[in-house]
Amino acid sequence: MKLVLKLVTGVAFCSLATGLVHAQTESEATPLDAEPVVEDQYADIVVTATGRAQRAQDVPLAVSVIGGEALENSGISDIRGLRQVTPSLQVTTGQSSATGVVLRIRGIGTAGDNPGFEPAVGVFIDGVFRARAGVALADLPPIDRVEVLRGPQGTLFGRNTSAGALSITTQGPSFDLGGYAEASYGNLDEMELKAGVTGPVSETIALRVDGGYHKRDGYIKDANVDRRFNNLDRWFVRGQAKYESGDVTVRLIGDYAETDESCCGALNTGSGFAQPGTAAFAASSVVQGLAAANGRVGIAFPFDAEARVMAASPNRDLSERVKEWGISGQVDWDLGDVTLTSVTAWRDWKARRNQDIDFSGVDRAYREGYQTGLRDFTQEIRLKGSAFNDHLDWLVGGFYLNEKNTLTDRVRFGTQGDAYVDNFVNALTDAAVPGPGGFQLFGTIPGRPLVGQVLLASNAQLAAAAGAGGPAVLATFLTPFPSTPNGAGQVADRYRVDTEAFALFTHNIINFNDNISLTLGLRYNHETKDIDANLNSAVPACAFLQGANAALLRAGLNGLNAIPGADGKPTNLGDAIVNLSCNPTVNSEFNGLYDGGRSESVFTGTAKLAFKLSDDVLVYGGYDRGYKSGGYNLDRSSFDSRFLRINQDSLTSPLGDGAQIDDLEFGKESVDSFEVGVKTNFSRAIQFNASAFYADLRGYQNLVFTGSFFEVQNFKKLISKGIELESIFRPASDLTVSLNYTLLDTEVKDAAAGADNNMPLTNSPKHVVTGAVTWTPQLSDSVGGLVHVDWRTQSDANTLNDPVGVPFTTNDGHSIVNARVGVNFGPNQNFGVEAYVENLFDRYFNITSFPIPEQSASFAVYPSPPRLYGVKLRARF
Repeated sequence: MKLVLKLVTGVAFCSLATGLVHAQTESEATPLDAEPVVEDQYADIVVTATGRAQRAQDVPLAVSVIGGEALENSGISDIRGLRQVTPSLQVTTGQSSATGVVLRIRGIGTAGDNPGFEPAVGVFIDGVFRARAGVALADLPPIDRVEVLRGPQGTLFGRNTSAGALSITTQGPSFDLGGYAEASYGNLDEMELKAGVTGPVSETIALRVDGGYHKRDGYIKDANVDRRFNNLDRWFVRGQAKYESGDVTVRLIGDYAETDESCCGALNTGSGFAQPGTAAFAASSVVQGLAAANGRVGIAFPFDAEARVMAASPNRDLSERVKEWGISGQVDWDLGDVTLTSVTAWRDWKARRNQDIDFSGVDRAYREGYQTGLRDFTQEIRLKGSAFNDHLDWLVGGFYLNEKNTLTDRVRFGTQGDAYVDNFVNALTDAAVPGPGGFQLFGTIPGRPLVGQVLLASNAQLAAAAGAGGPAVLATFLTPFPSTPNGAGQVADRYRVDTEAFALFTHNIINFNDNISLTLGLRYNHETKDIDANLNSAVPACAFLQGANAALLRAGLNGLNAIPGADGKPTNLGDAIVNLSCNPTVNSEFNGLYDGGRSESVFTGTAKLAFKLSDDVLVYGGYDRGYKSGGYNLDRSSFDSRFLRINQDSLTSPLGDGAQIDDLEFGKESVDSFEVGVKTNFSRAIQFNASAFYADLRGYQNLVFTGSFFEVQNFKKLISKGIELESIFRPASDLTVSLNYTLLDTEVKDAAAGADNNMPLTNSPKHVVTGAVTWTPQLSDSVGGLVHVDWRTQSDANTLNDPVGVPFTTNDGHSIVNARVGVNFGPNQNFGVEAYVENLFDRYFNITSFPIPEQSASFAVYPSPPRLYGVKLRARF
């Protein structure tokens, strides 16, 4: 915290300048406009955030720009690395790098590993919308610039977003012959290769091809088997063609990428072993039986952040394969007073993964052959021009999206599923239920009574009713639950969601004079979503509990909910027993065919007033209305059960009304955002930007893992407010220093959110400081140097808003420092060698966290990477 305050004081004292905009002017003409006039390589950083080519300092919105040179100096290879240089951006990865990536701007993001959720932060690569954050996670080709737009983007950018957008512009084909090759090697046997070539094939056509391969061993060790998790193994190839003739420019892009990795490992914090009964479970026969073989540690490895060791079932893996390809075409046609731009794209993305979902060395449950896919066709058309002697800069356009989202899920029980449940229940009831020893469900523990036997013995009224019901009813109490075969569970749950979205928009700048302008934007959004689901699960215990003869047994289990725990509060023991034997994720009550649909129409827009107090100072303020569509939670556990949520008053008034497609539906998210800011150029070498924001979100979409299943919440109200300072200072032509700060305050305001109410959002530290120093001295006529250091410092932050889990999952304030040192040499300094290190001080932090399924009060964390270092060689021509 002291370090944060010192760095913030440094910002105010030095009056340094605008966000990490190491970006130089564009090397290629932006397709949105003609070649920009460049007055100075420091001051005139061009962005296209408003659909036009403008100087970043003239755009009345909060935008950080990171140029290709800055990305290269920082060693950033995918969008996760951008958090290191933009303090208001947070990037986290959960149980999947393909589907569990969350982007947050100003604390706002879309949390949860569910493809039914669309991103609050949109990612656009060369003007093409990437439908989910994980779809944009592959290694990036050479970049011209990245624009990080903070706040809702409710007018432009194709798909509407409620928190912000990342606009990535890659390097295009050139009519000058050129190429490059890079190779790096580092610890954990990391190897990365990249190469590309570009040049003309005629006076009007230029081509470009880029490709890369990246591999690295995992940094998480398996305690039970000699293997590692969280490795890298990916490659990509990308081809481009550019046509220029007169007033028409056409850019075509085709790309293909694959990954084949083991992701994502999580460490058990050991929190559950402090709970009543859990220690007995850890010492039980099923755990010890696994531990006895080959030195295995069974359910969990003692938490050790430095060691990064997790226990996984030896016969299950964490594999993840992704295949992605796409084509796009952009046409820019200068019609004189009007410019027409058309962007057409097709994207196809598929991910397949297996997962040890009990996150333990016991073979309780696993996911096998999980498959998700996205096919997106997008079309955007824009017309822009000027009128009234350039007093009006107008833009109108339309956007269309057709998306097919498919998911096949297979959650299944493993070879030790029943033994796990019996030992867990026995350990819990040994402490919670009066009498000698606990009970069991499936009869896998010799000498322990069945739950039905205990219920009959302890409740004379229940015993009489069971006897009166006849032999079949009595047998439900006196016989074990039917055993669960290996592989029982979801045979296959298949979902398909078809989305059609239309939008008409206009974005206009009214220039009253040279110093005052008003930006007005309006967008009409209409979309429909149609869902089809075919769900099939087979679990004998589920069928048993839902049988007519089990009604009294369920009533008896319901009576166990009131048994007090060590803290005197009800244990809800009956609910726990039912969920352990028939988890909502595999509840066969929900089998069947479903279909439904939803539609919504929403207006969004912007209004901003800008005053140019001088050539060097711009003051602006305004309002943005943002929106993110509702949808469907693709998880059968969201259905209402007539049988298995047994905390009810009586058997005749069930809690749920049965499975209906509306149970999976969640509502839209909208935001009203207000912002004021100032952008300054005190000199060509010093810039300073500041902004203050206040965002009021309604219906904020939040996906919460309860410990048994995923639940979608639409928070009634969420507030995000704060201050952002961005600066850059260049005391010499070869030295750049940047310093940026974000003060962020988020708060959930929804009584229904329970523990989350009046708490900040997760992974939203109050203070974040990022900075960088880059020195590029010319050592001789043919030798140039590079010294680069960047850092991110943040204050304490929760990764989980569970009161029990907070002590185990909260991140203390910490700093991550990266560094690079190298030289360029040769006749034109076309050759280079550099040494790099990421996380220089080997600082550990939790990326995110979650309650472990079916392990009472246990929490797991996804660990940050350790120190990574290596050497890179490069050549250019």
